[in-house]
Amino acid sequence: MGTKGREIVMMDVDELLELLNRAYCDEWLAYYQYWLGAKVVKGPMKDAVIAELDQHAMEELNHAVMLTTRIIQLGGTPITEPKDWYKWTNCGYDAPDNPVVRTILEQNIKGEQCAITTYQKLLQKTVTGDPVTYNVVLQILEQEVEHEEDLQSLLEDLDLMLQKGN
Repeated sequence: MGTKGREIVMMDVDELLELLNRAYCDEWLAYYQYWLGAKVVKGPMKDAVIAELDQHAMEELNHAVMLTTRIIQLGGTPITEPKDWYKWTNCGYDAPDNPVVRTILEQNIKGEQCAITTYQKLLQKTVTGDPVTYNVVLQILEQEVEHEEDLQSLLEDLDLMLQKGN
């Protein structure tokens, strides 16, 4: 932990660490949801959906890395037990028990929308109190917005394809 790096944070660092840990847990659960969804998904456009889910999984994992780095910079410790991710999560986890393309896409859109809300709140909290965390959160938020759009586009394509089939 950098002493001066922590000193420049003009907000409650313990509260910030809690918020970052919650987002960190969300990212691990999102990673797993995407990764597993890519393995089990079935139905029309499966290959395009798999490609998108695999890409999003890797980006969610990178978000967890970014948050881990910031948590440690602030003198905190990331949640170390995966079982605790459920206690700390903002967005939860939708198991891909129904592997149909539409269901998988809808579950992940819901997750992205929650992530967007989570990071928007973090941006508001850090905008004047912690420029470093603000920048990290802004980078993640940009990708979460892109993820939502990617998934919604796939869902629209699926609907169009199914309409043409009728």
